[in-house]
Amino acid sequence: MSPTGAFEQASSDALGAQGEHPAGARRVGEAMLRDPKTHDASTTLGELEALFADEHVHMALIVAPSRRLLATIERGDLLAGLPPETPAARLGTLRGRTVSPDAELAATTEALLGSGRRRLAVTDAAGELLGLLCLRRSGGGFCSDDDVGGRGAEAEPPGAAAAPALRSSRAEP
Repeated sequence: MSPTGAFEQASSDALGAQGEHPAGARRVGEAMLRDPKTHDASTTLGELEALFADEHVHMALIVAPSRRLLATIERGDLLAGLPPETPAARLGTLRGRTVSPDAELAATTEALLGSGRRRLAVTDAAGELLGLLCLRRSGGGFCSDDDVGGRGAEAEPPGAAAAPALRSSRAEP
């Protein structure tokens, strides 16, 4: 099954006949980062190459001003030989990289582990970005907003000037 099919299947299998979750089942929306870093549509390949130099970054989220998710970009999407000014959104996709906040977490985790992927953008039915599901390297849980925020604080010594942002907001994915 393709990664796209796996996530779609995980979402539909997790819902009962009436669209209800099994009793006590956790949902993706409970485990997602609520404030992921985003990039606007003018972000370039060159800017993302610099971003992906950080080994913690697995996915870049390109969003419209309305918060509609335009593309997700993983390190492997960055094609060599293209000019650095290439719009990054052209390189990404949503296929197989998004999940509903209502999807059952255990089934989604199983699908992530099976695909070798560790990040999924969480979107509503209209495609608005709600968050990022961020599986820990160990596969034993999910990153929290505090984890990601703390990582930025560790990387910067107290009193250091903040580096200029690349037209982005929020925590690192």
